[in-house]
Amino acid sequence: MLTTANKVETAASEERELTDGFHLIIDALKLNGLDTIYGVPGIPVTDFGRMAQAEGIRVLSFRHEQNAGYAASIAGFLTKKPGICLTVSAPGFLNGLTALAHATTNCFPMILISGSSEREIVDLQQGDYEEMDQLAIAKPLCKAAFRVLHAQDIGIGLARAIRAAVSGRPGGVYLDLPAKLFGQVMDAEAGKKSLVKVIDAAPAQIPSPDAVKRALDVLKSAKKPLIILGKGAAYAQADDAIRSLVEKSGIPFLPMSMAKGLLPDTHPQCAGAARSTVLKDSDVVMLIGARLNWLLSHGKGKTWGDAPKKFIQIDIEPKEMDSNVEIVAPVVGDIGSCVTALVQGMGGNWTTPPADWIKTVQTKRDDNVAKMAPRLMNNNSPMDYHGALGVLRTIIKERPDAILVNEGANTLDLARGIIDMYQPRKRIDVGTWGIMGIGMGYSIAAAVETGKPVLAVEGDSAFGFSGMEVETICRYKLPVCVVIFNNDGIYRGTDVNPTGGPDVAPTVFVKGARYDRMMEAFGGVGANVTTPDELKRAVNAAMDSGKPTLINAVIDPAAGSESGRIGNLNPQSVLKKK
Repeated sequence: MLTTANKVETAASEERELTDGFHLIIDALKLNGLDTIYGVPGIPVTDFGRMAQAEGIRVLSFRHEQNAGYAASIAGFLTKKPGICLTVSAPGFLNGLTALAHATTNCFPMILISGSSEREIVDLQQGDYEEMDQLAIAKPLCKAAFRVLHAQDIGIGLARAIRAAVSGRPGGVYLDLPAKLFGQVMDAEAGKKSLVKVIDAAPAQIPSPDAVKRALDVLKSAKKPLIILGKGAAYAQADDAIRSLVEKSGIPFLPMSMAKGLLPDTHPQCAGAARSTVLKDSDVVMLIGARLNWLLSHGKGKTWGDAPKKFIQIDIEPKEMDSNVEIVAPVVGDIGSCVTALVQGMGGNWTTPPADWIKTVQTKRDDNVAKMAPRLMNNNSPMDYHGALGVLRTIIKERPDAILVNEGANTLDLARGIIDMYQPRKRIDVGTWGIMGIGMGYSIAAAVETGKPVLAVEGDSAFGFSGMEVETICRYKLPVCVVIFNNDGIYRGTDVNPTGGPDVAPTVFVKGARYDRMMEAFGGVGANVTTPDELKRAVNAAMDSGKPTLINAVIDPAAGSESGRIGNLNPQSVLKKK
């Protein structure tokens, strides 16, 4: 029997407002301005998704976690806030891991949040539903990994994940939430006080004056200087400062693919069409948000010619310096602060590069553009890559604020050089890791985060990794136009089975496939085109309408080359079977 005191205590407890793990996670996300979740519902996060939507967070459900993760990763790149990917435990978590590794390698801020089994069951290996030590598996593939076991720690756990994702060199973070956590109950007022609004998550890192002076001294000594802009420069959103540095210095610049548009590719100092020349002949190279990794042949070898090189590197990560070759002038700090300091240090009478170097670059660029022009104007049927990309080049010129998503082998390599970009962060692609499968996830996030129309230019092989997400595009009525370059196979559609057996060659797909009918099946618009003129009309109609559209662009099966432009990375057997 309850005493009077017990009755009063019970009544007070019943009147006290409570909260739980579900609501605390939602409140923590909203407090930090994270208002979009990309994920796949299922045990144990289904109700969390429903509740998040009810509380005003936009929750976009995908057909596969990997694609949701790619969406979250590029959302991070576009917004400088960590993109949020939500998955179920074990297999869902594993599906999201590829995207997490992708974000980490590419320096995109992203948080993968996964439900998981209870620690006591995992540690004793008692065979729980989808049991897996997810934290241990995630750690090698991301910047940081955290597990939250108690509701009162949700606020600090998310705060740590946010700060880890965006500070220094951005990257992927894993946040493990055991199923039991969601239902934990605590006092609502105490729960509110436990939440953390992250302050200055990515503080400015000012370069040392000595480093700035050293870099400027090296730059002054150059006879054939070159600036290389990487995607880190695009991520930094220091567009005005970078433009000031380039134009004040008068130095030719070479944009890496996701840095295209920081300054227009048609800018008089752009050396994109003279890439081979400037890499071989330059004597001083300033890297801004670019790394001397495989995309730049590690800063050595025949790509860089015989001329001695001095490298200046601007990067927020000190360990990046001297990773492949000597960096004579490292400038460590955030790109905005570093570039601003360099501009200020140049003063008002900076001497521009020698006229003969500028003329050499301009001449090579103009010659290459002139050589390419006729190939971009053909109206062949079936199409080749150049004729089709020539059309898309014109469309992007007419619609410079559209987001271009691009992946494939030949489709990526050729589009990167042919399609000029005019605004920053309008071209998004596979980046440093060089993977395939980003297309539909990127397209969805780009449309959601920017509100801009999206043109996704996909190889047929690349599209296959994420193609089911066209249903997601239709479900959310997103302004995405997907163009599939369909050449019946991987690289080419002409390989044959050397045995003469009934199976097609490993690189060959179904002949005459109609990908456009996939989009139609989900209520979108489909089109099949066989000439550049038809392609132009179909893409313009799609971009004007804003309706989900998929265009099956028939490409000559023999038009591609093995592995695109990185065939040298494909090992070859030197043995012949006797």
